[in-house]
Amino acid sequence: MRLRNLASIFCALLIAALGILSAPASAGDFPNQAITLIVGFPPGGGGDLYGRLLADAMSKSLGKTVVVENKPGAGGNIAADIVAKSRPDGYTLLLAMSGNIAVAPVVRGDSLPYKSPDDFEMIGAAVEAPHGLFVAKNSPFKTAKQFFEHAHEDEITVGSTSPGGAAHMGLEMIKLKTKAHLLYVPYRGSGPAVTDMIGGQIESFFATAPPLVSQVRGGALRLLAVTGEERNPSLPDVPTFKEIGIPVVVTQWYGLAAPKGTPREVVDILSKHLSKALKDPKVQKIIRQDGAVEKDLPTDQFTAYVKADIKGYRDNIDPATIAAIVP
Repeated sequence: MRLRNLASIFCALLIAALGILSAPASAGDFPNQAITLIVGFPPGGGGDLYGRLLADAMSKSLGKTVVVENKPGAGGNIAADIVAKSRPDGYTLLLAMSGNIAVAPVVRGDSLPYKSPDDFEMIGAAVEAPHGLFVAKNSPFKTAKQFFEHAHEDEITVGSTSPGGAAHMGLEMIKLKTKAHLLYVPYRGSGPAVTDMIGGQIESFFATAPPLVSQVRGGALRLLAVTGEERNPSLPDVPTFKEIGIPVVVTQWYGLAAPKGTPREVVDILSKHLSKALKDPKVQKIIRQDGAVEKDLPTDQFTAYVKADIKGYRDNIDPATIAAIVP
């Protein structure tokens, strides 16, 4: 009997010890080690710039290094899945974006290996960038009005990247709202698409604007319209689609997320330092230089924003388009 009691006590102590070891870290000494930020782009590509910018600024603010780890593939979904399944202690974060957090659950549905936003604690939004409709400098289309008037009579080819990605889905929204004859031509990246557009193989390109703004300013491309609720301060002469009667306002956004179950105190600490980073004039200058803007939405506000964005995609994309992407 005594041996059985001792065995029971030992088992109880072992279970308690294992519970302590597996429990998420408290906020008392957070952070006490380096933080890893998982970015779903290769180095130098896509949102990697913003990931490294935020990691550097938050490293200085937190007093601990934030290391960027690139896990490209599947439009950022691989990175999101890794973080969703990581230990919820605040030391593994995701560069969340519209593609893997808002668009993927609509397009991929049950085939997505994580649930969004349910599998995450949303730390805060950080950057918002408009999508834009581009044409080459020698294009006959000088305005968006001319473009869509023509597209109602004859088909126009429109390149875009990543089938099922945020830009492609924005284009599909425009097609649905305008009933214009727009033929989507998929590309793996902006470089080949712009080369083909300048060479006349396609007539236009719809993509996230900042990577191409320098070519607009240099005169190689023309930007006819951008998404968003209001005109972009870096592109004051470019109308929004909303202005010209096309109610498509979805943008490419980036923020930070942690695995579900990360202690709220830890999430709040990270959110506070993200907001602090976004108030840094040097950070703002880099974000704004090519048409993006900082978007400081902490925790619950960010969660509400994500849910609204998901609903926006779900309500404004033709189900047949989604079925064609994911049979």
